[in-house]
Amino acid sequence: MADLGTVTLSEETFSYIKKVSFAWLSDGDGKATKTTEESYTGEIIRFVTVPDGVDAPDDNYGIVILDEDGTDVLMGAGANRDTANTEQVLATSLGCVANDQLFLSVTNAGAANKGTVHLYIR
Repeated sequence: MADLGTVTLSEETFSYIKKVSFAWLSDGDGKATKTTEESYTGEIIRFVTVPDGVDAPDDNYGIVILDEDGTDVLMGAGANRDTANTEQVLATSLGCVANDQLFLSVTNAGAANKGTVHLYIR
């Protein structure tokens, strides 16, 4: 799939936990997409959305992170994110990934708005 908007990926490893971060800037249609180059395996133990303080996304923007089978590893937890507040979802509401690249899709964020998604994988 073609990338939309601008997304910068970064990864940190802390012992056996990986933190994958997607810093995104939406396009004119309020979308941003990116597929990771790396493949990941493990349980998603935390999902965090951080809206940019100056160019925050529109209220109730959506985040989906798909595995290579097209399944949302967030189990729908990325819907209706807040424009002003950092929000998090813990492991009991999230899925897992098995040796797959991940595809981030941000929607309904408004034109040229920013945020960051953090995904913690164990």
